[in-house]
Amino acid sequence: MSIEIKRSIKPVEYNKAMDLLEKRLEKVINRRGRELIWFLEHKHIYTAGTSYKRTEVLDKTIKLIKSSRGGKITCHSPGQLICYMVIDLNQRSKDIRKFIISLENSIIDTLKEFNISGNSDRKNIGIWINHQNEDKKIAAIGIRVRKWVAYHGFSININNNLNYFKKIIPCGLKNKKIIKLKEISNIKYSDFIKHLEKNLIKNLSVSNYS
Repeated sequence: MSIEIKRSIKPVEYNKAMDLLEKRLEKVINRRGRELIWFLEHKHIYTAGTSYKRTEVLDKTIKLIKSSRGGKITCHSPGQLICYMVIDLNQRSKDIRKFIISLENSIIDTLKEFNISGNSDRKNIGIWINHQNEDKKIAAIGIRVRKWVAYHGFSININNNLNYFKKIIPCGLKNKKIIKLKEISNIKYSDFIKHLEKNLIKNLSVSNYS
């Protein structure tokens, strides 16, 4: 059964997105639904993964939504591309590490197609770009696995307001900078999604895990 590709034009309310994701997760676990790759945006919110610490909140006035995903605190806002997914690792050798690498490679491959060099970091999960002789984070990854079905996903900064990140310690990483694509390239949002979708389908192919 092929992976369903879903695109939302307008920003999706976070709790509604999580509800849809959880329902699809149950369907995939019970083999009653297709796997999913979903491209969307959220309005301005802060979410906290399962390993966050209160000390990572610098502005105590912000509203923090606790998430079931792995990872620390991040910020979502318009202009940031979010990719949620529900992917069955039972069909992919139950290999969580390879699944994460598949996501990393999909982002790196897409950046490369726009002549941008990105890299992963085993210590600091996500995708980084060397800009002005400094490594800056452009994409964050947060995954949870239930009964060998992976869900949640990643976010890529394209043209979002990075000032929002000043109110937190993004992903729990002190003294690390955030970057967005618009700072280094005039990439069209729609073009980037098109290339990213192609690379995700390629790298998540079941045949790559055999």
